[in-house]
Amino acid sequence: MPASITAEQVAERLAAVRARIERAGGADVRVVAVTKTFGLDAVVAAVAAGCDAIGENYAQELVSKLAMLVERPPVHFIGQLQSNKVRMIAPFVDVYETVDRVSLARELARRAPGARVLVQVITPNDDGFVDLGKGGCSLRDAPPLVDECAQLGLVPIGLMTVGPTGAGETTTRAGFGAVRRLVDSLGLAVCSMGMTDDLELAVGEGSTQVRVGSALFGARPPRR
Repeated sequence: MPASITAEQVAERLAAVRARIERAGGADVRVVAVTKTFGLDAVVAAVAAGCDAIGENYAQELVSKLAMLVERPPVHFIGQLQSNKVRMIAPFVDVYETVDRVSLARELARRAPGARVLVQVITPNDDGFVDLGKGGCSLRDAPPLVDECAQLGLVPIGLMTVGPTGAGETTTRAGFGAVRRLVDSLGLAVCSMGMTDDLELAVGEGSTQVRVGSALFGARPPRR
């Protein structure tokens, strides 16, 4: 990433992302600007450009960046989360998008009572459930986990998924469609799916929130 990225640059790219969303048939789709591995200047530029929220993947990086801000934007934690890191990030996070097991839900209820959460599910493809390294529970296990979150005093507002790696358009659409149908059947509001490379497919299947990084900030620098 350049030494400094400006709000004007991000605003121009954000407009292009929103145009892609509109062409895909989306309306009122939230754009979460994924600032992982980018510097604090990317966070500041994203906020100034009008991004709805920022998304961070790594607990320690999130804290080191956001602790420097007096006024923080809405923050979504979108990476796999270890239970022992919840206490560290709780003061900074507004939405936890990657709740995929009861033990994590219990720790969130303990450290961040009343937190808004998304249950992360694995997008199905033709071969069943894949990409286990991305985190997430099966579609079958999601409803009881949503119920458990609510019973613990958390606020489950939706589901999140990461599209299947290397799948064709037909398979990806089918997977996203299955997730959207589950969101509807559970009466939830948020369907977080779609990133820079597949947001059109996700929006076409009913995504209400996309997580975009490189389309806003350029090539991602290596994690320090």
